[in-house]
Amino acid sequence: MTPNAPLQHITLIGVGLIGGSFVLDLKRLGRVQTVTGIDLDRDNLDRALERRVIDKAFTEINAESIGHADLVLIATPVSTLPTICQAIAPLLAPEAYVSDVGSTKRTAIAAFRQYLPERISHCIAAHPIAGSDRSGALAAQFGLYQDKKLIITTHGQERPEGIALIKSLWQAVGAQTFEMSAEEHDAVFAAVSHMPHLTAFAYVHQIADHPDGQEYLKFAASGFRDFTRIASSHPAIWTDICLDNKNSLIKLIAGLHDQLSKLERILEQENRDALYRYFEEAKQTRDEWLGSQ
Repeated sequence: MTPNAPLQHITLIGVGLIGGSFVLDLKRLGRVQTVTGIDLDRDNLDRALERRVIDKAFTEINAESIGHADLVLIATPVSTLPTICQAIAPLLAPEAYVSDVGSTKRTAIAAFRQYLPERISHCIAAHPIAGSDRSGALAAQFGLYQDKKLIITTHGQERPEGIALIKSLWQAVGAQTFEMSAEEHDAVFAAVSHMPHLTAFAYVHQIADHPDGQEYLKFAASGFRDFTRIASSHPAIWTDICLDNKNSLIKLIAGLHDQLSKLERILEQENRDALYRYFEEAKQTRDEWLGSQ
């Protein structure tokens, strides 16, 4: 299987925004002939068939849904990886590759090692840095990964051909590919992805739990909408991610406490210059980041 050759068959486990958008682009580009979708939600599978995200649909993992795949892509909540890896292990074709799209990588690699030990050379852990607060097959879209980042977290036992294949597929749909360790990945994305979600969820709760919260919400506008957009993300996905990366998040929560305490002191002291500098430094950091995108 050469990296740039079209695949005959991909099996997508979990037919939603991330995996669905990926196979939509691969099909449009002629990089895959047939896509089989596996999902517990029959209605979701029907929507995926109607939109031609997938060509075949199954509600369970079995020999027919797995056995013909050149690549099995697991696009389900991270907590499901052990069960799925265990289920697909006896069904995989001899040269089939297995990859994932999860937002935490240490447990993905642990699942590969535990349940696919004989196939570990064909297991490639990956994370596309793209998303939306929408979910399900209807959220799948063309071009989602254009100019986005794709992280491969190597475990050291992969076949070079497998890494090249996964890179070539993600590059074909527009992603820029990078490699890092699972430990580094999980620390980085706790800071720039998982913690922002926790903060958005927490602030929505602060308003909702306030005695006058419903009255406040009547007057909420673009600032509230923009800050809290990611609090509309799927609870199941983010429950798994946050529990899986809890140690990094607990440290970041402590850091946020420190920042809020600093702001509290500045406000109590009515220190206008300190407050201005605090805001200015944050603005400069964000503006520089925006300019680098």
